[in-house]
Formats: sequence, structure tokens, C-alpha cells
Amino acid sequence: MTKMISGNWNYPTSMIFGPGTIVQLPEACTKLGMSRPLLVTDQGLKDAPMITAALDMVKDAALFSAVKGNPVGANVDDGVQAYREGGHDGVIAFGGGSALDAAKAIALMVGQSRPLWDFEDVGDNWTRVDTSALAPLVAVPTTAGTGSEVGRASVITNDQTHEKKIIFHPTMMPGVVISDPELTIGLPPHITAATGIDAFVHCFEALCAPGYHPMADGIALEGMLLIAGALPRAYTDGTDIEARADMLAAASMGAVAFQKGLGGVHALAHALGGMYDVHHGLANAVLLPYVMVANRPAIEDTVKRVTRTIALPDPSFEGFLDWVEDFRECLGIPHSLADLDLTDTDTATVGEHAAADPSASGNPLPLKAQDYEAIYRRALAGQL
Repeated sequence: MTKMISGNWNYPTSMIFGPGTIVQLPEACTKLGMSRPLLVTDQGLKDAPMITAALDMVKDAALFSAVKGNPVGANVDDGVQAYREGGHDGVIAFGGGSALDAAKAIALMVGQSRPLWDFEDVGDNWTRVDTSALAPLVAVPTTAGTGSEVGRASVITNDQTHEKKIIFHPTMMPGVVISDPELTIGLPPHITAATGIDAFVHCFEALCAPGYHPMADGIALEGMLLIAGALPRAYTDGTDIEARADMLAAASMGAVAFQKGLGGVHALAHALGGMYDVHHGLANAVLLPYVMVANRPAIEDTVKRVTRTIALPDPSFEGFLDWVEDFRECLGIPHSLADLDLTDTDTATVGEHAAADPSASGNPLPLKAQDYEAIYRRALAGQL
């Protein structure tokens, strides 16, 4: 029996989910009071038929596509300028995590007089936001990875320091999300794999993060179960719409779960993305087992919850580590960072940036810059 893979949800925001739901984009814009939105996407997607179709559906929309694969502050500034000069009244965030993050930051910044970095997720910086002029926002994810469509933050690289910064405000959550798994069918296998493991890492690190949050834990466990079953299917057959739907749902679940926290995998991946422009999901996919081993003393009991959920025959830490390695291998993920053409040139700086990253605060063990440097060196050498 084919399962139902459509629905209208109101958690954590208004979500229109299911194949073909992109046709509701004009209605979603109207719901949020947009009559002339700015559609923000990235450079790689700007000429795709789905973008042309979206612009045809929303007649008075304009396109902004000057967004890098790892968006930088200048991309946000240029988008704000395009929004203001075009007299727009809302933003459509359309694409993968990069486009969604940039679009959310643009929607935030069109009503601000302070610079972007004044809203970095440090202390109470978020209280500086003038909430009176934020642009309404519709999000349309086209990858199943970051879950940025249901997030309250954007990850933007500071052009000057080459550090990824988290820009946060509770009202950055899109007002309407259209999650149409048909839009992910064209993803090539290697992007399907990298973004899919990114979603898995979101769930896993959220579960391992310290603190009491049973709701986040439950969502994280179910997300990992969905990904364990659906990602190999989506990777092998990109037209498997049920697998694509499960992955899209799991990606959103990961972003909901990591409100509890992330950890060392993301701290290192952010450092590498800022310094070397490495694909975020791929960095997470390669780094996962190396950070797991470093965190082993603090996560062995948590890992047993995961192995029970995904029904591994060997429920031990070693059994899960073996499963992670096999899972990555069947998805074509390289074993070492050296396979991504990274070198040991700036290992100390990588460690420093990782230790300073906000994600590091959620790691189950307190790791210093030297610890992150050591993990990075092991990941370069492929030595668990």
C-alpha cells in the first residue's frame, strides 16, 4: 500500500507538504501579504525550470540569484539592495540551504539600520533587531539537508575573516513553507547523499547535546530512522517519491531537533566551510565518525538509543560506528578529508575557528582548539 505523503502542518510553522504542492506558491504569498516578492535562489539554480515556473506563477516576482554555495555577507547586502530598489514587499526563499539562509538574512536585514554582524548569535545580540520592518517570508526547500526552511537562523560567512557566523532571531522562521518532494527529484546522487547525511548529523548531534529536551530527542530519533531507510533509496533511485518525501520531512525534523544544540561535527564543518568553501553537508558526512570517536566517553549510552531505534544487530558503540562507516561508503562519501583536497596547512587555525563556533557549545564533551585540531588531523589522515 502506498503511504500518504501529503499534509498541511502547523508545526513548527505553517507547512504545506506533498508532491505538487508548489502550485500553492501564489496562495502562500497572498497569505503573507506579498504582492511583489523577491525570489532569492543561488547561482546554480537560477536557470532551472523550477525557478522559471515559480516566477511564472507569481507574476510580479523578481529574481535575485547572486548567492554563493556558502553565502557571504556581501550576498546578503546585495540582496537587501535589490529588495529596496525593486520596491519589494516580501521574500521567497527557494533552493538549498545556501539560498534559504541568504534569503532569511535578507528578509531580516531589509528592516535594519545596523550591520549584519551585529546580530550574530552571541549573548543577547538578537534583541538588537528592529522587528517592525522584517519582510514576510515563504520558504521552498529543494534539497533534503539543512532544514533551514524551519530554522530561526542563517549561517553566513564573514567575507573579511572567513569565519561562518550564525545570525539569529526568533522571527526569522518563515511564515509558510512549501515542501514539495518533486522539487528534489533532480538532485544528483552525490548531492542527495551529502545533504542527506547532513540531516542525519543534525538529528544525531541534537540527541547527543547536553540538556533536557525530550521533544527534540524524540524528533531526532524518528528523523534518523527515516533517513536510515530513505536515503539509500533516494540515492539509488532519485525518482522514488516516497523516499524523497521522507528525506524532506527528516531534514525539517533535524532542524527542529537541533534547537536543543549541535556539536563538534558542525563546529569543524563551519570552520572548513568558512576557510575553504567546502560543501557543508559533505564536510559533516566525512567528519561524523571522527567526532563520534572523540566524544565516545560521553555518548555511549546515547548511541544505544539510536541503535535500538534503527534496529542494528550490534547495539554497541562499535556496532554503530561500523554502521556509520558502511552507510557513508554505500552513499559514495569519502573516508578522509584529504579526499576533499584539504591539507594540514592551517590545522591550528581550523581548531581555533571550530572551538569558537557557537555549535561547539552543544558538544557533549568540552573540546578545546587543540582537540579540534587533533580531530581534524585524524580526519585528514583517515585514522579513526
